[in-house]
Amino acid sequence: MTENSPITVLDREASFAKLGTQQLGRLVVRRKEEFDIFPVNYVLDGEDIYFRSAEGSKLFTVALNSEVLFEADEVSEGHAWSVVVRGEAHLLTSNKEIQHADSLPLKPWIPTLKYNFVKIVAHDISGREFDLGEEPERY
Repeated sequence: MTENSPITVLDREASFAKLGTQQLGRLVVRRKEEFDIFPVNYVLDGEDIYFRSAEGSKLFTVALNSEVLFEADEVSEGHAWSVVVRGEAHLLTSNKEIQHADSLPLKPWIPTLKYNFVKIVAHDISGREFDLGEEPERY
């Protein structure tokens, strides 16, 4: 990366700081050779990502394979960033874990009941910031 590069690589701390500013992310799950992606509203607690889910394919797939990707981003005038987390998603089952998750500012965005809490433990995180602009002259 050069000094004038429109791309800045974020360190772990800066990546989590960016992730903590958003509420909407994308969960990528894998079932055998098939991948699915789900938009989820979430909250960051330390370095853990929490979301709620109703019964269905998202929850079923997390139960089959806990390895997930999670992505959040933001685009504003002239600037953008993207953060990708590689981690493990776990359905919370103990009363203590559920009570903690329920104390977080995490409410469904649509009027549905979502009784299940999922926590993603981040193993790896990468982030990039971008200065947006016109493509440079090619020739």
